[in-house]
Amino acid sequence: GQDITARMAQEQEYARLIDTANAPIFGIDSNGLVNVWNRNASNLTGFSSEDVMGRHLVNEFITDDYKERVQAVFRNALNGVETANFEFPLVTKPGTRVEVLLNATTRRDEKNRVIGVVGIGQDITARINQEQEYARLIDAANAPIFGIDVEGSVNVWNQCAIRLTGFDAGDVMGKHLVNEFITDDYKASVQGVFT
Repeated sequence: GQDITARMAQEQEYARLIDTANAPIFGIDSNGLVNVWNRNASNLTGFSSEDVMGRHLVNEFITDDYKERVQAVFRNALNGVETANFEFPLVTKPGTRVEVLLNATTRRDEKNRVIGVVGIGQDITARINQEQEYARLIDAANAPIFGIDVEGSVNVWNQCAIRLTGFDAGDVMGKHLVNEFITDDYKASVQGVFT
């Protein structure tokens, strides 16, 4: 009687919170079929919950180049290994891509049995586009631009750097800038700039 009524009221409250959240939230059952699709996911993709419920999320809504990786994230979550900050594209109803940053969490029933995965996402399409634009601007700049990671390995090498040095990006990427490309008489002073 009362326990069931209270549990149903709680489940309805959870459903309302999920549906009105300001992040795309979707869920799959243990077979990968969509069983949760909130309004934000609908707004982001153009697919209503009616469009997607019961359909295979990975096979039908993930781009081919990411199907295997997304399936692995869901498989891990179904085995209790959750994933945070996984980036992947979703296919929209018009056929475009939206980039999503996802946290995949294992869903369990009242007896703690795994029943699926819920994904809480964030639309990062604008951020990805901005990063790509920055990369294009750096590459096309009329000054040599290079970058290094925390270990001192080259991770940026633009077209002007290629023209100036004669080293193609493939020749330098991942190699230690100071040790491999700076003459001995300047190694200490250049290294000093980076530390």
